[in-house]
Amino acid sequence: MYGLVNRAIKGLVQSRFGDAAWNTICQRADLDPGGFVAMEVYDDAVTYRLVEAASETLELPAETILEAFGEYWTVYTIEEGYGDLVSLMGSTLNEFLDNLDAMHERIGDAMPDLVPPSFDREALEDGSSILHYYSKRDGLAPMVIGLIKGLAKRFDTSIEIELLDGSAPGHQKFRLREGASES
Repeated sequence: MYGLVNRAIKGLVQSRFGDAAWNTICQRADLDPGGFVAMEVYDDAVTYRLVEAASETLELPAETILEAFGEYWTVYTIEEGYGDLVSLMGSTLNEFLDNLDAMHERIGDAMPDLVPPSFDREALEDGSSILHYYSKRDGLAPMVIGLIKGLAKRFDTSIEIELLDGSAPGHQKFRLREGASES
């Protein structure tokens, strides 16, 4: 993953738990607390170690940390200069979700080693959607839930998100109901 992801984890931890917590997490993960270079590629294991160390240090389940990170990521990327691109991808939550792969393609122009997930939104007759999430990285479904919650806030939309059973490795499905309270 690019250092931008790890920098965002650092930002989340420092903003919610302080510098001392970040330093402890880095010590547990055997990483330099000084930071990460945004456009440098790091082994995925570094990010997974950060999440594991954060879980141990903060005494929170990794799923809780990943979901909080997903929500934080939506704000962080806008602040890091991707706001215009985000705005171009849609004026509603559904438009944005429909354009996630196109956004990743555009980001890939600047980040040639990017290995993004893929998303496909299936609109249902009852007004809900099934969001298909495909990734080569395991265990990040809670982060996707956080991302969707963060995006719903950005688009001033209330949403209910349900991880559906029957998901396969590399493919998770989420039912999204706009206008519902968050789950």
